[in-house]
Amino acid sequence: MNFATADLCDAHEDQLAAGTLRVLTTTGWQALGKATRFAGPAATLKVFEDNSLVRATLETAGDGRVLVVDGGGSMRCALVGGNLGLLAEKNGWAGIVVNGCVRDTLELNDCGIGVRALGLHPRRSQRRNAGERDVALQMPGALVRPGDWIYADEDGVLVSDTGLAAG
Repeated sequence: MNFATADLCDAHEDQLAAGTLRVLTTTGWQALGKATRFAGPAATLKVFEDNSLVRATLETAGDGRVLVVDGGGSMRCALVGGNLGLLAEKNGWAGIVVNGCVRDTLELNDCGIGVRALGLHPRRSQRRNAGERDVALQMPGALVRPGDWIYADEDGVLVSDTGLAAG
């Protein structure tokens, strides 16, 4: 990936002002996975302490997309772990952004994708097949809609209504 979120912000200040480019609140985000930078169109899930839809989605072809999971900010269990990280890599996902927790950090760090999460928790989630897919998500600091472009690097995570040219 040949971009930097800071450069994208500088090159697209007009879009930041218009709200078509947004920045996720970055305080407390954990960065995992071998891909320190990743970008792609968003696929969205809204779940709470249940990762059934996360697994089902990562079992499908990612085609370079980024899975954005609104887990309601729960810090009581993990929604993604090492097995799901490997599944995401195998199926061509660029990365995963979780408004919640992940686990198996050593395994996730060996995966060739990027992962951002609010925290770490050793407990797995429940599996009730509950949640919604392809919905608008109010993530920390920004709205994310299916198909929005996600750009993540060491400095933060951006959400854009459209793909951006590197500045």
